Amino acid sequence: MNQPLDQAGLETLAATLAAALPRGAVIRLQGPLGAGKTVFARAFARAKGAAVSATSPTYTIAHRYPAPDGDVWHLDCYRMRDPEEAADLDWEELTSGSALLIEWPERAGAWVPDSDCAVTLEHAGELLRGVTVEPETGNGKRET
Repeated sequence: MNQPLDQAGLETLAATLAAALPRGAVIRLQGPLGAGKTVFARAFARAKGAAVSATSPTYTIAHRYPAPDGDVWHLDCYRMRDPEEAADLDWEELTSGSALLIEWPERAGAWVPDSDCAVTLEHAGELLRGVTVEPETGNGKRET
């Protein structure tokens, strides 16, 4: 699916995926700075029943949103300079909740667990974002 969305549309898409994906889903969030990855992650967490603050996890790397069906983890790897920095993360805990959303997954390299889907966001005008959602069978591998 590839379509331009405003913020409300992006939040609706996140809620739809939150309802459709299985418990423990791993979602790779890809795209340039300011494309809406954090907006998507917060909307996804809200749809899972989490109380979501307005802060970005960029400076904490991992942010936990407690939710009724298990924590939603939002991981932002933007500040990682080397994939080996991801070795210090508690991947078992990050993947034990209802979902793990990973911004800038390529910066964590092989540490990123197999994902269920990739959401790619692009700037598509002042208030619009181009969004592509692709199911994956493994670590960044598209289903065929």
